[in-house]
Amino acid sequence: MSGQANSAGWPEAFLEMMAAERGAARNTLSAYGRDLADAAGWLKSKGEDFATVEAPRIEAYFANLAVRGLSAATAARRRAAVRQFYRFVLGEGWRIDDPSRRVAAPRQGRPLPKVLSRDEVVRLIQAAGAQESRQGLRLACMVELIYASGLRVSELTALPLAALAQDPAYLMVRGKGGKERLVPLSGPARAGVKAYLPVRPDFMKAGQTSPWLFPSRGAAGRLTPRRFAQLLDQAATAAGIESDKVSPHALRHAFATHLLEGGADLRVVQTLLGHADIATTQIYTHVAQERLREVVATKHPLREP
Repeated sequence: MSGQANSAGWPEAFLEMMAAERGAARNTLSAYGRDLADAAGWLKSKGEDFATVEAPRIEAYFANLAVRGLSAATAARRRAAVRQFYRFVLGEGWRIDDPSRRVAAPRQGRPLPKVLSRDEVVRLIQAAGAQESRQGLRLACMVELIYASGLRVSELTALPLAALAQDPAYLMVRGKGGKERLVPLSGPARAGVKAYLPVRPDFMKAGQTSPWLFPSRGAAGRLTPRRFAQLLDQAATAAGIESDKVSPHALRHAFATHLLEGGADLRVVQTLLGHADIATTQIYTHVAQERLREVVATKHPLREP
């Protein structure tokens, strides 16, 4: 049943997505983290985990919330957290079912997680760059940076101009919890930055200065993760790629998966992604293995017809 036997890293991946793509507030993320830890602890006491638990056990957990003296609001939030978490897990392809919600339909074979291929990334960058000149240069630059370095969207939009003004080969990124890590910049990413910098002033008010690499005339003073996701969705449509396959998180996902497919060491990928726990990074090994199996099954000359 489980797409990834070790589910220890699933909650961190879920919280990362909530922060990056839905803009969840720090208090919300902390609450959801506590809720998922509570669920994980209860399941562990029953000899279960997120990867293997069945619907009746999740229903028993929900029922247990009602008899533990929790406020109605807290119990409702914990149920909501578990349900949102499993929708994310289902979308990533780590499970083929949602045990937080009974489903009568028969189970199908486990689908592969939706990962952007190298060709799709190239098409996405080309579609981004084909937009109106300055908008296209900015969007192509942002896509190149995420795919080259595995940045979180919050890290991307918070990049200071000073970090890239001198065309560095490496970038110091301040990630979750204020932790810093060094990530590489590929040739295409550096070229994307060089092409974008001349039009950068066009995204500011006349006479305005900004410390951000991607400034904005909006109240935030810099391009927001949500706006970037909207622009990315438009580029995906133009590139003829399924919209549900493309998001800032999907580009980071593609960065990790393609590295592992190319033979990169898991610890190196963990460092590049800024994961505190290697269990979170191990999720990507399953994705890479499944994609390789698919290639063998469909492309091997001696495959069964």
